[in-house]
Amino acid sequence: MSAFIIPPGSQVVLKYSKRIRGSSEERPAGSVAKVVESPESNRYAYTIEFADGTRIRAKIGELAIRRREVAEELRAPGEIRVTPGEDLRPYIIYRVEVGSRAFGLATEESDEDIRGVYVPPARMTWSLRKPPEQWESSSEGRDEVYWEIEKFLMLAVQANPNILEILWTPIVISTTALGEELRAMRRAFLSKHIYKTYSGYVLSQFRRMRGNLGRTGTYRAKHAVHLIRLLLSGIHALRTGEILVDVGEHREELLSIRRNERTFDQIEARALELDRIFQDAFGRTSLPDRPDYERANEFLIRARRAMVEP
Repeated sequence: MSAFIIPPGSQVVLKYSKRIRGSSEERPAGSVAKVVESPESNRYAYTIEFADGTRIRAKIGELAIRRREVAEELRAPGEIRVTPGEDLRPYIIYRVEVGSRAFGLATEESDEDIRGVYVPPARMTWSLRKPPEQWESSSEGRDEVYWEIEKFLMLAVQANPNILEILWTPIVISTTALGEELRAMRRAFLSKHIYKTYSGYVLSQFRRMRGNLGRTGTYRAKHAVHLIRLLLSGIHALRTGEILVDVGEHREELLSIRRNERTFDQIEARALELDRIFQDAFGRTSLPDRPDYERANEFLIRARRAMVEP
């Protein structure tokens, strides 16, 4: 994913005093300007313009987007009295494994993909400096991602494929009573939204594959495997009301794609075939139009109450 570039027209604030080139005049920290020219990369400077028409060049580290300035200050250590860098692991309620090992597609080279949910204590939730919606930890051969409970539930009711797989993976590493309750209510998140979100992800994979094909003359096998696996999972979900995580029955087909043994035309034909089946399953599904928002909300409130310290 490319780095965020502040677009032209955005209002920015100088974090530090900045001298105007060729002049003894200086614009103090806190001065507001507008971006008039953005670089191709944040390695280079932006051209910004003040209300009087004066223009200067400034690097990304010297600027704050005006509407985000307070949020950025609150993320800085020492602005308010919370424990900086507090270890969030004690608040994990649910930890599982996804990825190739859960999909039934693991090889000797496969890494561990650990995912989970945490519920921070109320003092953090009530603080101006909110706990992170998502935090990650990586080491050799192991990748971990954890979502704050509210963010996780919002993604779940939106039928985010990655989130739903976390609730259906057969590999559960650890769970608390709250985590068990969350997994037990997983069908509350299922609805016809699955068709829309999975279709969106399928289109994204197609776009990536076609983009790589145009640039390099080939496609990335990883995107192709993800594309076919998502379609298979989406069909299964609409037909059965269950999320298919272990695709071991399709292992040979998917590993063949991973080994680049299929042409792009073959992948496209297979994907279009599955998409027609997906559309038919959508027309016949018994899933509700919407997820059970009330049940998700009640669970969130209970989880928050459980983290109020005496």
